[in-house]
Amino acid sequence: MAINREFVGKTYPDTPEFDVGRETIRDFANAIGDTNPAYHNVDAARELGHPDLIAPPTFPFVLTMKAMARAMFDPDLGMDYARVVHGEQHFDYERPIHAGDRLVVSASIAEIRSSGRNEYLTTRSELKTGSGELVCTTHEVIVSRGTAIGAS
Repeated sequence: MAINREFVGKTYPDTPEFDVGRETIRDFANAIGDTNPAYHNVDAARELGHPDLIAPPTFPFVLTMKAMARAMFDPDLGMDYARVVHGEQHFDYERPIHAGDRLVVSASIAEIRSSGRNEYLTTRSELKTGSGELVCTTHEVIVSRGTAIGAS
């Protein structure tokens, strides 16, 4: 079944505020094996001019994963999750994420396209503070294998 192209441009409601904590940053850094002191030690982060620990560059995935799930599991979108693989992801930062930030995520479907037998769903997520300051924009590409129109 092909993905519903009418979903391009659809925006999902903001997620609840996420409190970025020191332990969350440390746990994420440990999970990816990154020993950068600015992710683990407040004094090291402050020596670099930050107010608190900073999050590793791929940390926004922790927050955008839930927002993206709203899109991927929307039954009207028609995506068969059993056929899905992660294609790519990139992050455009306005500033680093710090411990103590309270962030919300808004996600939208930016593009749906076909190539050969596969379809590509691109989502765009904005991470903002409660006051509306844009911190980071992410772009995720999900590949739906073998669902393009005409694929057998």
